[in-house]
Amino acid sequence: MRLIEGPVSPEMISGIIAKGQQKAGCGAHTIFLGQVRNDLVDGREVKAIDYSAYEEMVSMEADKITKTLLSEFDDVVWIEILHSKGVVPAGAISLLVIVSAGHREQASKACEKAVELVKEKLPVWKKEIFSDDSSRWKQNE
Repeated sequence: MRLIEGPVSPEMISGIIAKGQQKAGCGAHTIFLGQVRNDLVDGREVKAIDYSAYEEMVSMEADKITKTLLSEFDDVVWIEILHSKGVVPAGAISLLVIVSAGHREQASKACEKAVELVKEKLPVWKKEIFSDDSSRWKQNE
């Protein structure tokens, strides 16, 4: 798990995919990309999200997530998670999760669970920034 400043770039995504391809014993790589939406909230358009994180706790929780997934899905070989901190504009990627496994079913299920655990457990907070430069803290749903 890595926290990165700003959006997850296409270069980072392709680098992670290339790293996954080195896992020749894997038959499946499932990738989740979380993108900032330009939602309308009370008539205001979201232009960005400013992510804040308790970095030391993120690392500890990410380790727990990885251990949970590896114990629950015995076919999973590799898990990589990138999460943004700082400002990420609408349309940009703020979360990347890739799970590599011997077979697609476990890769897919483990990736879905990883995303749910990231949303539920990681101490990362989101402040929506609107087109009128107002803002509000957002709750995970």
